[in-house]
Amino acid sequence: MSRQQWEVTADESGVRLDKFLADDSRLGSRGRAAWAIECGKVFVNDADVASADAGRRLVAGDRIGLWIDRPGSARARVRRPAALEGGLQVVHEDDGIIVVNKPAGILSVPLPSRTGAPSVQSALADYYPPSDKRRPLVVHRIDRDTSGLVLFATRPDVQRQLKDQFRRHEPMRIYLAFVYGTPDPAEGTWRDHLVWDDDDLIQKTTHARDPRGRESRSDYRVVESFGGASLIEVRLITGKRNQIRLQARQRGHTLIGEQRYTYGPDALRPIAFPRQALHAHQLAIVHPLSGESLHFEAPLPDDLRALWHRLRSGRKS
Repeated sequence: MSRQQWEVTADESGVRLDKFLADDSRLGSRGRAAWAIECGKVFVNDADVASADAGRRLVAGDRIGLWIDRPGSARARVRRPAALEGGLQVVHEDDGIIVVNKPAGILSVPLPSRTGAPSVQSALADYYPPSDKRRPLVVHRIDRDTSGLVLFATRPDVQRQLKDQFRRHEPMRIYLAFVYGTPDPAEGTWRDHLVWDDDDLIQKTTHARDPRGRESRSDYRVVESFGGASLIEVRLITGKRNQIRLQARQRGHTLIGEQRYTYGPDALRPIAFPRQALHAHQLAIVHPLSGESLHFEAPLPDDLRALWHRLRSGRKS
């Protein structure tokens, strides 16, 4: 049957639209549900819905319609920014890439040591319907407790070209960080040689002659000073794991909320915050397929905005 309709029961009230459709008695998977919504095949109370409505909470009595053979709906529509599970937000999507604004607390990609932990890549794998050949392929990562922009390719050839761009340090990657103290001078470049310690699972500084070390550079500038702390902007020139966190610490400007790169007097830091105060704010790349320069921006999330307000008002907790 090409047209179907269901009425939401009292027991189903509060369920997301995509989860409602993904039930085994309906479409059978979240991917098929997302595909039907994005193609304009789904209605709620006889009104069209779009991708941004996938997370809509249903109420008892809502009428959910599905018209599989609807004329003109064979191809997916251009997606508007859409919300995924866990607060993930699709910032941009096309045939070659997908850019996601990630909240803190979610991994970029699954890790063997954290089986079952939510990740952006896992969420995106469920985002694409089974009929879609695109799959999320990692290009770069940000730390679990860092918020902001993460880029995935959806085709192997695009992934290879984007990784080449990152190896050549061509993409623009700008972060916002809240740190203790105020860097002096107010803008400049941090240069270090870093080496990853597989035993301690941390980044460490080393000397320039260490064959294991890799040069790491970041440009920074102070955006605002609050006395005992500052908001800084950091542009990655290279992109080593935990680079900003360690380079700031090495200069006495530990990130507020930092728990890994902290020792000695840092243990007495007075400003309470549950994660490193770091946000991947801007990203710019050249699209491998079109050659177009693309620029993306993710605003500060609510927790960092609240921290900013606290610092401006002089409160530490």
